[in-house]
Amino acid sequence: MQSPRDLDAAIAAGIRASEQSGELQRAKGWGKPLALDDGYAATPAELRMSYKILKDAGCVPAEVEAMRELAALRAELAALEPDTPAWRAKQAQVQQKGLDLALQLERLRGGA
Repeated sequence: MQSPRDLDAAIAAGIRASEQSGELQRAKGWGKPLALDDGYAATPAELRMSYKILKDAGCVPAEVEAMRELAALRAELAALEPDTPAWRAKQAQVQQKGLDLALQLERLRGGA
């Protein structure tokens, strides 16, 4: 079994070889700043791996889906004539979805 130092040395050697061959310069995103605003740092450590797997599979966490649904409901509400029965019904949906989302997020933070 290799020690962590041996593994680090092998990785470093592989990176050096890729740099020297120019392979890294052909990589997607070469020379561009890293996107650090993807929410990784804000995600609780115990959820990062599972969220990464979901993201790589093209899925989103339930909280993100709820945020999208809330945004869609708000857009529908904005398109309605204010103070009509349809507007009031949609407003109630928006409020309920917002409350549900707030509770989901609070559970993630460990508050409930």
